[in-house]
Amino acid sequence: MVFGGSLSHHFVQRLDIAGTLLFTDSSLMHLIIVESPTKAKTLNKFLGKEYDVIATKGHIKDLPKSKLGVDLENNFEPVFEVVPKQESNVKSIVAAAKKASDIYLATDPDREGEAISAHVAEILADSKLKVDKKHIRRIVFHEITKSAVEEAIAHPRDVDAHLVDAQTARRVLDRLVGYKLSPLLWKKVRIGLSAGRVQSVTVRLIVEKEREIEAFKPVEYWEIGADVTTPEKKALTIWLAKINDKKAEVSNEKTAKEVISHLEKSTYTISEVKKREVKKRPYAPFTTSTLTQAGARMFGWSAKRTMSIAQKLYEEGVITYHRTDSVNIAEQAVSAAREFIESKYGKEYVPQSPLVYKKQSKMAQEAHEAIRPTDMTMGNVTNRTSPIDPTEYKLYDLIWRRFIACQMTDVVFDETSISVTATNGGGEYLLRASGQIMKFDGWRKLFPQKVSEEGVVLLPDVHEREVLDLQKVLSEQKFTQPPARFNEASIIKTLEKLGIGRPSTYAPTISTIQARGYVEKDEGKFKPTSVGIAVNDFLVTNFADVFEYSFTASMEDNLDKVAGGTLDWHKEIKTFWTPVGKKLTDVEKNAERVKIAVEKLGRECPECKEGELVVRQGRFGKFISCSRFPDCKYTEKIVNKIDMKCPKCEKGDIVMKKTKKGRKFFGCSTYPECDYANWKDPRKETEEKADPVEKDQAEEVSA
Repeated sequence: MVFGGSLSHHFVQRLDIAGTLLFTDSSLMHLIIVESPTKAKTLNKFLGKEYDVIATKGHIKDLPKSKLGVDLENNFEPVFEVVPKQESNVKSIVAAAKKASDIYLATDPDREGEAISAHVAEILADSKLKVDKKHIRRIVFHEITKSAVEEAIAHPRDVDAHLVDAQTARRVLDRLVGYKLSPLLWKKVRIGLSAGRVQSVTVRLIVEKEREIEAFKPVEYWEIGADVTTPEKKALTIWLAKINDKKAEVSNEKTAKEVISHLEKSTYTISEVKKREVKKRPYAPFTTSTLTQAGARMFGWSAKRTMSIAQKLYEEGVITYHRTDSVNIAEQAVSAAREFIESKYGKEYVPQSPLVYKKQSKMAQEAHEAIRPTDMTMGNVTNRTSPIDPTEYKLYDLIWRRFIACQMTDVVFDETSISVTATNGGGEYLLRASGQIMKFDGWRKLFPQKVSEEGVVLLPDVHEREVLDLQKVLSEQKFTQPPARFNEASIIKTLEKLGIGRPSTYAPTISTIQARGYVEKDEGKFKPTSVGIAVNDFLVTNFADVFEYSFTASMEDNLDKVAGGTLDWHKEIKTFWTPVGKKLTDVEKNAERVKIAVEKLGRECPECKEGELVVRQGRFGKFISCSRFPDCKYTEKIVNKIDMKCPKCEKGDIVMKKTKKGRKFFGCSTYPECDYANWKDPRKETEEKADPVEKDQAEEVSA
């Protein structure tokens, strides 16, 4: 058995099972194998010279790209092969392993990391390599700090076969869906399409939301209120709540005019004043889901970008592992946070006992902690020898504030509600005003509150039975709004609520459905493309069970059971695939080919003179073609003009374009003659210069 000992030891100690020292050898090296070169670099900063750290640079074994790689006749056994581009890296790992006395597999603390460790162990176990298998151990740490790594080395374990099985099952499931359904889409919808187990369900959510919006019928309603003054001439705005003791529902102009007429002739008397103290608890520390939602809301970042930056922060050792759905916090981290809060802000900001948060997801698993900083004082970031990237610091600062705030005292408000009765011969009306006044800022010390948010209204001091003077009756016609389209934050929140996907899948899922052209972003909101709608309708019609929300969620739960060792993954795959495999044959034989809807432009094809020009969705975005395709192969690019001349050359038109990654920008139509380019809409820039507006830079994390 191998024991790690302190990192300061510059020698190797080998002990037998009884703990008797067998020998000491200072010439041998400990080998630690991680995934990322950045992670390896961070470890090398505090590990001694007797440690060699090498990176796998991601997965070293995977299913082959050119074939299914799953033996359907042999209990769905996968055939993992060394990734071709990793062959030279594998040789380097083997060479380092031969020189090592002990080998520690230190890949990420989740199922994917466990699978990578298993693959490394499989390669090193090859008898031809002559690597001592007895001294290959798995270590796990959730933060890349000296103390965490020391603790991990002191308690090595074997690779967890159940976690590896869960990752294998997910990989096999996704391969079966992708490689078996995709060819069917080629035949029945369009060449080049592909299906994904979680991605297709996500597209379904977006398609169904779009149909809700299309089917929505706005309903008219009127918002009615009054500006009044107190006997001390203090202004107060009140809003209609009840008419003759029933909820006020004014749905047309005729009723609105009648109510307004009555209110203009009414006497206003304060009927009730309620005051109570309200406390607001801090939000839980970040999980993967809430972090990506906050990144989208506050910075406009995609889930992919947020997770990419979080990955760097983790590998640099400044935050804990970033793929987690747990809100647990280590006791030492809680103690460190409480000590910091007391020293920095005072005892009144420290709760009597530590705050504990409950998991929100059904099956919180993978990492054991929420996302938090590894140093409560921020010293490991602000005092770094090499300054942290400004973008990374932006996310780090948010993580740091959210974590420190989660162990601070509640915000305390005085909440006031004023009820006013308006009476006349036409009936009795109840109008209300409510507001809050902060008494103690608590955790908002780190998240200052703007006066305009969360219903913060300063109300005058009033008393019951006081008569108010009417200044003006307020009224506005409004219409109910359709459901909002999903954005990055809301789609992740919905996936988590439904139990679809896991922390590691949110970002790649959203990126994939955009890259495949199934959805596109319109002003930051997801909108299905015609191709996405066609694919969704085909899959839902022919494979309703497979792409049902509850079924997809139950699959995730079953994968959790595999990880816990209570379910055999082969049995789960068989239960899933047997009916799907039979259905594939039937659908391929009997299902009709789906026509992708196209947008007609009302223009004749300039080439064949017979067809009409239409907008189609291709692999690289939208383009214009002839309706008679493939008989007529005329195409042209879509040019989105914004009715503005180029401010640089004053000759070309400004057109909206997209980068290869899909980001919008504005350029000149004469490019490359004129190289004008701008991320911002130049029309808005012109407006801002003409009428500059001071922008509020205050940042707030919403629930």
